[in-house]
Amino acid sequence: MAPIESDPNVMMGKPVVAGTRITVELILERLAGGESVDQLLEAHPRLTREAIQEALSFAARVLKADVYPLGPAGAKRRTSSLTRASTSPSSSPKRTFNRSAFAITIMGERAGA
Repeated sequence: MAPIESDPNVMMGKPVVAGTRITVELILERLAGGESVDQLLEAHPRLTREAIQEALSFAARVLKADVYPLGPAGAKRRTSSLTRASTSPSSSPKRTFNRSAFAITIMGERAGA
């Protein structure tokens, strides 16, 4: 299967299908918007069924990381304990992605560090 990778120099560090600039976010948005897998494959010739499956698996693993939307739009956003721990000076460095109402921590170094 095509792995999902993140590089700060590619798509601002968003998770992408390895070797492409196709983000997991794009795949999820298109599928959620009603586009079929076949339509997605036709629109993106470098994409494979296996890569789409890996993007879905990646999204499921991220959601299992005990990080959820922080509330309705307009609500005061709080930083999750997971993010606070990753940014405290005494903890080991981790890569943190802040996207919309999500704070996702993945192995690596703290974003922007």
